[in-house]
Amino acid sequence: MNTPAVTDSGLWIPDQENGTYINPIIYADYSDPDVIRVGEDFFMTASSFTHIPGLPILHSRDLVNWRIVNHALPRLELPGYDKVQHGKGVWAPSLRYHEGQFWIFYATPDEGIFMTKADDPFGAWEPPHLLKAAKGWIDPCPFWDEDGQAYQVHAYAHSRSGLKHILNLCRMSPDGTTLLDDGTIIVDGTVKHPTLEGPKMYKRNGYYYIFAPAGGVPTGWQAVFRSKSIYGPYEDKIVLQQGETPVNGPHQGGWVELASGESWFIHFQDKGAYGRITHLQPMEWREDWPVMGRLAPDREVGEPVELWKKPDAAAGDVCIPQTSDDFCGTALGLQWQWQANPAPGWHRLIPGGGLRLNAAPLPRDCRTLYDTPQLLMQKLAAPAFTATVKITPRFSSCGERAGLVVLGHRAFCIALSLDPAGDLWLARYESGTADDPGRKDLDIKISAIRIQTESLYLRASFEEANGCRFSFSPEGSDFTEFGSPFRLEVGQWVGAKVGLFALSLTPGEPQGYADFERYTIS
Repeated sequence: MNTPAVTDSGLWIPDQENGTYINPIIYADYSDPDVIRVGEDFFMTASSFTHIPGLPILHSRDLVNWRIVNHALPRLELPGYDKVQHGKGVWAPSLRYHEGQFWIFYATPDEGIFMTKADDPFGAWEPPHLLKAAKGWIDPCPFWDEDGQAYQVHAYAHSRSGLKHILNLCRMSPDGTTLLDDGTIIVDGTVKHPTLEGPKMYKRNGYYYIFAPAGGVPTGWQAVFRSKSIYGPYEDKIVLQQGETPVNGPHQGGWVELASGESWFIHFQDKGAYGRITHLQPMEWREDWPVMGRLAPDREVGEPVELWKKPDAAAGDVCIPQTSDDFCGTALGLQWQWQANPAPGWHRLIPGGGLRLNAAPLPRDCRTLYDTPQLLMQKLAAPAFTATVKITPRFSSCGERAGLVVLGHRAFCIALSLDPAGDLWLARYESGTADDPGRKDLDIKISAIRIQTESLYLRASFEEANGCRFSFSPEGSDFTEFGSPFRLEVGQWVGAKVGLFALSLTPGEPQGYADFERYTIS
């Protein structure tokens, strides 16, 4: 197995700097990716669920090196999203470039299908427009045909609609604001392609194509359907599957064609607590069918590649999506997301560098970190890494806490707080699991130690095989392990996250805060 190149920081770097790359191209949770090319630039978006800001916009010049450049959805202006709504929010968006504008279509499974667009993907996106109020309509993809007719294909969430395995095609107004009918079922995958979802529609050589994943996230495959008529009937073919590779469930993504004529396919792989990480497959056309990845001897279905020649595109700087932050900018780094719509008083950036998180009270019906909206987190960044931050608390009462959190199907944290005598303590807490009815109680304190310094460095160390462990240091050099290691747990449709928080368990009292400096991923 090839060993990926790494920087001094030890993070996963896909670009081998010798004309090749190694998969995954992003070792982070960019679920259900879609990609387009505009000139010499590539843009990608992905599911964001309830994490805010949502709809990340990533940019690349070569399909291998990616940076976050924007978010198309600053808030989820829908009822209930000021509180944590695990597993809801933005599912499987589609990104398109049409008539000089950038378009994103997405669904929230309990509310309906939305569209937002922009002239400049780096600038402000229009407020989302509701095309269709519908429960269980998911994974929409627009398509503008050569005759001016517009359509939208989508799937169904069985948990909301009672429907599954089928794709539905609706006529759409050319301006992308209205669905003109309730649609026609054009593909039924019940027998051959169960759990059919995430469709992306294209047209090539007179064929209408629908690229759609099937078989479920952990073990599924990529199917392609084609027809000379947009309403079918459609032929089907599996074009990418795990085969003899270690890449389980390679599917759900987007096809992009380069100016040189090369074709490539971006998709995800489910890595459990690390989320749905992003892979890039070479793709070619044979007899008007796509062939993805590499064909093993005597096989007709492609398998994922590990090491491959880079796309024939403009040179891009070697980079990955942002991680570390010195908080010296005028706004939070684009890698950060809240667990719900943020309130104005949750944070501010300190002139000269630093982040102040105010110990805002928990919502009335929230008692655990798992359901706390004011968690400021980012995705896990590599198979093994450390997240380190310096914290200086200025608490007003013993009901306030601030620290470092790891969140998946349950929450783990190390947090500073005051005792009634005013002494500073570091404690480790764990919440119940997401399906534990007892999680409405306070998080469980596992251990605690008195702290003699005004500031403290907190660290979470991640290893894919061994889980995560917390440690601390008064000076930021020699770290003392705090408590036993714990296993990372996947979240609701998302990978685990790591980040910062401050909160108060005693609303109505004067509000303190904690200052954070030099958040470093290495």
